[in-house]
Parts: sequence; C-alpha cells; structure tokens
Amino acid sequence: MALPAPVTREEVAAAGRRITGRVRRTPTVEWVMPGGEVPVVLKLEFLQHTGSFKARGALNRLLAAPRLPDLVVTASGGNHGLAVAHAARQLGLPAEVYVPETAPAVKVAGIRALGATAVLAGSSYAEAAAASRERSQAPGALAVHAYDDRDVVAGQGTVAAELDEQAPGLDTVLVATGGGGLIGGIAAWYGDGAHVVSVETHGTAAMSAALAAGRPVDVEVGGLASDALGARRVGDHGFSTAVATGVQAVLVDEDAVRAARRLLWHELHVAAEPGGATALAGLLAGAYVPAAGERVGVVVCGANADPADLTG
Repeated sequence: MALPAPVTREEVAAAGRRITGRVRRTPTVEWVMPGGEVPVVLKLEFLQHTGSFKARGALNRLLAAPRLPDLVVTASGGNHGLAVAHAARQLGLPAEVYVPETAPAVKVAGIRALGATAVLAGSSYAEAAAASRERSQAPGALAVHAYDDRDVVAGQGTVAAELDEQAPGLDTVLVATGGGGLIGGIAAWYGDGAHVVSVETHGTAAMSAALAAGRPVDVEVGGLASDALGARRVGDHGFSTAVATGVQAVLVDEDAVRAARRLLWHELHVAAEPGGATALAGLLAGAYVPAAGERVGVVVCGANADPADLTG
C-alpha cells in the first residue's frame, strides 16, 4: 500500500490558527549540558493541558471535522486519552477512551476526572484500539487516532511552530518518538530548515525499525517508556513525513532515560515521565552528538509521572 503524502508546513500553520486560544503556548528555557559546552533550548511542553503535547492534536482533529460529533472515541495508553478527554470536555462533547489494562492508574483516573468514560479493554494498546474501532462505527461517533491521523499530526506540529518563534535558527531538534505523531508534525514544520532527530528506547523502537525497513513494520514493545512511546508500528502519516524530511533515528537504553529524568528533576525541578525525558537522554548519552557551535532544541513532551523515584 502506498504511503500518504507527507504532512505539510501549511497544514501545521492551519492547525495553529484552529487551536489558538485553546492550548497553552508552552515556554522554553535555555540550559547548558554538564561540562558547559553545549547550549540547549528545552521546550517545556509538559506544561501543556493534561501534561503532554497531545492536547494539540486532539483539538485539531475535532475542530477540523466537518461537524462536531455526537461522541468522541479513542484508544490510548494514557496521555492521548487524557488529551481527548480534555478536548471533548472543552467542546462539550461526550468521550469514551479505551485503555489497556496495563495503563498507569494515574492516567486512567485523570481521564475519568476530565469527564470521559475510561473503558478497560485488553492487555495491550492494540487490543484497546480494536475495541475503540468497533465502537467508533456507531452513528455520529468520531474516532481520534492517537498518532496516525493527518489532523492529529498537524496539530502536534504546532509545538515546532512555537519553538521556531521562541528559538529561531535552531540547527537540530530532538524529539521522543512513539507512534510518530509528534515527530511527524515537527518534521513537517521544520522541513529542511532544521535537522530533526527521533529518539527512542530499545523497547519502543517503531520509527527506527521503519526507517531501517523502508516502511512501517511491527516491533516488540516493552520497558520503561512503553506506556507513552509503546506503539507497535509507527503511523503512516508520521513515517512518510519523517522520510520526506530526512529525519534521523537514534536509540538509548533505559538507564539513559532514568539519568535524564534525574537530571531534569535535580537541575530544573521538572518531573518528566520516562517518555518525556527520552529526547534529552539521546543528547546526554551521546546517541546524538552535536557539532561545535550547533544550536540544539529538545522537546520535553510529557510529565504524567509519580515523582517519588526522582529524589534519590
């Protein structure tokens, strides 16, 4: 099957206009890596509504529809479900979020607190997604895919549009990748204007596997960051955009992610979840090594985590 056309910068710009006033313009902070040699701009996207970037894509998907639906349906390991629940509540719509039984309790509780119905379905994201697809066939229902939807990808790309205004002239932007929605949107915005680097753990390597194979392929998923980054297959929209814009993929181990989380906590008092710290781990662990004078941005994309394990 042919891949869809890459998501465009113009689609990201349109998403920005659509969701303006409904999402937070998250701040950036300049920080110097240990050793004092590499300045980094951190995009603090974990300060977005519901604690991750995903509110952007969810809102854009709903607002781009020809008409508002009678019911919003999605599947999620957690963060996307929170975002869809938030977006639906903001627009006065009922929502059902299908989550695997392994989803973190804090995220399930958050979905329910936002007024959506959280439906436990199966032991994996794939099983929850299958249940949500069946439910989305109901009359008047609208499915909001966690990452493989053109409007969702364009909405996530508004992170990059903001970052480009806040820190113009970046050479490289590091982004954690799960299903490819965020990396696709960011790559769509920057095009060939900045080098976009996908960072994954060895247990959540769908984009790396897809780039190696030349097409999206299924991978085994597990480990520390799998609740947020654990897509078994990267989405077609994110993948086609990544290929068209020359995205590079690197891998880090879980110890690197833990170290990045601790550093963010001790130096900036940022309680990032593992997926949220993965992009920075790519830099700290040397999976990506900037050239002398290179200006680097890092997206800290989520903070829905218990900070109890960060104080040691």
